[in-house]
Amino acid sequence: MRILIVGLGSMGKRRIRNLLKLGQSDIIGFDTRKDRRNETTKKYHIKTFSRLDEAFEKKPGLMIISTPPDLHLKYAKVAIEKNVNFFTELNMFSKDIEQIIHKMRGKSIVGLPSCTLRFHPVVKKAKQLLDKNTIGNVLLIQQHIGQYLPNWHPWEDYRKFFVSKRETGGARELLPFELFWLTYLFSDIKSVYANIGKVSKLDADIDDFYQILIEFKNKIFCTLNIDVVSIPSFRETKIIGEKGTILCNFVEGTIKINRGKNWKELKLNMGSVAKGYVGSTPPEALYEDEMRAVLNAIKKEKKYPYSMNDELKTLKTMDIIEQSSKKGKKIILE
Repeated sequence: MRILIVGLGSMGKRRIRNLLKLGQSDIIGFDTRKDRRNETTKKYHIKTFSRLDEAFEKKPGLMIISTPPDLHLKYAKVAIEKNVNFFTELNMFSKDIEQIIHKMRGKSIVGLPSCTLRFHPVVKKAKQLLDKNTIGNVLLIQQHIGQYLPNWHPWEDYRKFFVSKRETGGARELLPFELFWLTYLFSDIKSVYANIGKVSKLDADIDDFYQILIEFKNKIFCTLNIDVVSIPSFRETKIIGEKGTILCNFVEGTIKINRGKNWKELKLNMGSVAKGYVGSTPPEALYEDEMRAVLNAIKKEKKYPYSMNDELKTLKTMDIIEQSSKKGKKIILE
């Protein structure tokens, strides 16, 4: 199967690495920027195109959309019109997903959204521990992810890529990542109460922090904090149950468990982070597992764990979180 990568920036090149690692060699790329096409050809020895119609003349069987989030809909429409299976990186706009779902009705192709953190060793191990009732019924969760925006892509000016744009700002982009794994571990969300704003002097017109009180439908309560001002970067979770506590450190790849006596630490096999990244960037193995799941779904060998309808639910929750902050009140989800 020939695979077309649309967008040859950071994520597009990562997907090429993932696919090569998985034994996929029939890969082509598209980007409007000549420097990115040249860099990709030099690094990975694949054919690249400056025009999308020329790339489609090569008849790809799968299109991976790794552009900035505000361009996903544009390219998903092309894939749907040409009856080509497609995968998108994380989406951020519920109206875009509604359009994608509508246009896919009656089509036989597969369209899949990213859900990278579902493949994270910490998430998978935490899920196992909770399923075994290791700390009894869960009562409270504290989740905090902090990154420093200028360190997001150390090789480029943070003001010149999408994390510094209001609609696709860094803190806003991190929110759906957190929502889809938290709802996977616990339950759907019943209500939210949010405070969103800017506290830093970052040269970007974005909200740099999200503080959210969440009540899950199974009566678990969570405080979720996301920011792009933290030095150093971290992603940490505290899960408090009736019989003990679980501490998750996503950066170090550790889980600590305490049932009232001593802490027991589990060191997970995380793999390595791609060269050039700093902070809380997940290891490459997660993205490879995600691409493996995509390929299996396209071949109809195994069901993909996250659908466009699932992502729509996540993004509608994000819309309500932002409404809560604007209105300054708790909102109950329907």
